[in-house]
Amino acid sequence: MKIRHLIISLVASASCSLGVSAQDGGNAYNFLNIPVSSRVYGLGGHNITIIDDDINLVEQNPALLGPEFEKQIGLNYMHYIGGSNFMGARFGNGISEHNAWAVGIQYYGYGEFKAADIDGTVSGTFNANDLAFSATYSHDINDQFRGGITLKALSSKYEDYSAFALCADMGINYFNVEKDLSLSLVLKNLGGQLSKFNESYDRLPWDIQLGYSQFLKNTSIRISVTATNLNKWNLPYYAREDNNSTSSPLVEKSSFGSNLFRHLTFAAEYVPSDKFYVGLGYDHKTRTDMSTYSRNFLSGFSLGAGLKTSSFGVGVALAQPHTGATTFMANFTLSLASLLK
Repeated sequence: MKIRHLIISLVASASCSLGVSAQDGGNAYNFLNIPVSSRVYGLGGHNITIIDDDINLVEQNPALLGPEFEKQIGLNYMHYIGGSNFMGARFGNGISEHNAWAVGIQYYGYGEFKAADIDGTVSGTFNANDLAFSATYSHDINDQFRGGITLKALSSKYEDYSAFALCADMGINYFNVEKDLSLSLVLKNLGGQLSKFNESYDRLPWDIQLGYSQFLKNTSIRISVTATNLNKWNLPYYAREDNNSTSSPLVEKSSFGSNLFRHLTFAAEYVPSDKFYVGLGYDHKTRTDMSTYSRNFLSGFSLGAGLKTSSFGVGVALAQPHTGATTFMANFTLSLASLLK
């Protein structure tokens, strides 16, 4: 197996807890499905409808960017499975009353690996990483609809192999203030490679997503449902024929109910004020993807919380996709406009 294929398989496996399964196959650049927002990570890993003053949310849906993001800086960090560490920064600002822009950079480091020849003789070590540069523009269509687009440049280097790709996200959001209702449609990762790792081009994990968020009437509880992978219905997975035996043969699961729920991420938040939130998410695809591994009761679930003032905000999130693999994410936002007043 070539080093390139080995590393890409590792990245896909590491992404299982976010609904990106090594069982899916066929795509590279699966790091694009890893959220940069701790709030989104705590809500199951997918959410394109949360309306809040947090620049880190924009990476999920460019239509969530608006002129209210006045000179805001966002930082994020995730400690992932094994020696993987992801981090990034972004800046957003309003252009006028109805337009805004943002730029960002995201680094995905997968740690150090041993380099070996075809016979298994170790010759040294190497690192593997991905970089994503993004630029976002949004426009208020009217008082309730907002559209946005994000352009992304992707640079990958795995040992002596490198590749470069361009892609775009396009989103639209409908927000009804009176009903506390948010609806979104996003097309993600539309593009392809300009330079390849070796003789073949890799596909990007393009996706169609629909989202819904709304506060329950007369409560501080907001519920969200996000549908992902709408560009393909069949999302089979493999599980042990006998769940109590690790030597039991694998069988494919692909029923109507299984496919339906593997497209959906459910979340609930308690938001007593605009200064605090705590959220819980569940992603069925993550849970079922771990059927062939050492899954525990918490697989598929995630938890997040955050605090905010007029000048800055912090957020954290935790998930444990399988035994011994707790992942942690933290966000920080800073409003330069508030500090300079």
